[in-house]
Amino acid sequence: MPPNAKKPMGQRIKDFVIDYKRQWEIQSMILPGIIFMIIFCYIPIYGLTIAFKNYTVIDTLSSAPWVGLDNFKIILSDEYFWDAVVNTLGISFLKLGIGFIIPIILAIMIYELNMGRFKKFVQTISYLPHFLSWIVLGGMLITWFSTSGLFNELLLNLGLISKPSNILLDSGKYWWIATLSDIWKEAGWGTILYLAIMSKIDPTYYEAAKIDGASRLRQIWNITLPNMKSIISLNLILTVSGLLGSNLDQTLVLMNSQNRARAEVINSYVYRMGMTQGDFSYATAVGLGVSIVSVILLVTANKITSKLNDNQSVL
Repeated sequence: MPPNAKKPMGQRIKDFVIDYKRQWEIQSMILPGIIFMIIFCYIPIYGLTIAFKNYTVIDTLSSAPWVGLDNFKIILSDEYFWDAVVNTLGISFLKLGIGFIIPIILAIMIYELNMGRFKKFVQTISYLPHFLSWIVLGGMLITWFSTSGLFNELLLNLGLISKPSNILLDSGKYWWIATLSDIWKEAGWGTILYLAIMSKIDPTYYEAAKIDGASRLRQIWNITLPNMKSIISLNLILTVSGLLGSNLDQTLVLMNSQNRARAEVINSYVYRMGMTQGDFSYATAVGLGVSIVSVILLVTANKITSKLNDNQSVL
């Protein structure tokens, strides 16, 4: 049989059984993961059928009456849903435009530090917010943004404002608050993959560049960034695929009755419709639609990135 020829199904099953018997101890280690995925990822897929039904708490998944695409038609005419879409896209694009670049810049700055102890200190400080929950960070932000909080005191002392106000009650500022607070929490953690890739770059590249008289910025542009291309592409694909997703914990903590018009995102809207108002069919339909669009964005971003990377897909 030619090396590239596809083996018959029976032969492939036989080869799998032989490999499993030879490495059964190692192969068995993946069984808990497979069982976990089947129970919590695949079996619940059946629950998506309630997006096409009129489901209530007194119904079972099988007894609820079918309504076809009625729930999706309601979505298209729901102005509150489209307000949530606008807010989600606005915050997501801000996070994509700013939050995607900052971890790369921060990782390069940390990598370029020569002082070992200071380098570790900077890494630790930048990682720390990631390990704090949004309940803790949200409480801190609510205090800082209050009328007598840190930010108002700072702006008053700098002469930038004449009268303090509760910043979180200003809906016009919420998108920036959500974006910058998320960057503050996750930027340091986002540097880990970049630093791991940079640590594997052959130092002789930099030595040769120094001999040729290249500056540090030129070395970063011609050596560091090209070697990070694959992981940057992968993170970009995952970020683009999550444009319709948002940080539910952050939203639930920072959203209030005054900024809801600009703070309500798709995830919080689904949560409110499903858990608060009990409209499970409608909430499931919204979630299903968002998931389908996210998959389309994932595939599209992968195709575009593969074109930019000489037709080499990173997924």
